[in-house]
Amino acid sequence: MTNTRHTVLYTGFTSDLAKRNYEHKEKLVAGFTKRYNATELVYFECIEDRDSALAREKQIKGVSRNKKEFLINSKNPDWRDLSDDIL
Repeated sequence: MTNTRHTVLYTGFTSDLAKRNYEHKEKLVAGFTKRYNATELVYFECIEDRDSALAREKQIKGVSRNKKEFLINSKNPDWRDLSDDIL
């Protein structure tokens, strides 16, 4: 997730992306996304098993911002909010 100016990037994982996305958009969860107004979903991956998803989250969190931007640009070059794509 990012904010409207794309100055911050948030990486997380969940078993219910639609629900979690809603919580971030409505600022129902205290923390990074609420503090930095990160309400736009610009990238996501669907991974079936929890352990693999957690490992992927850690992997993405460990790379540079440039590499995160590369991931986003590879699937969403316009940085469009993908929230409607997950409903």
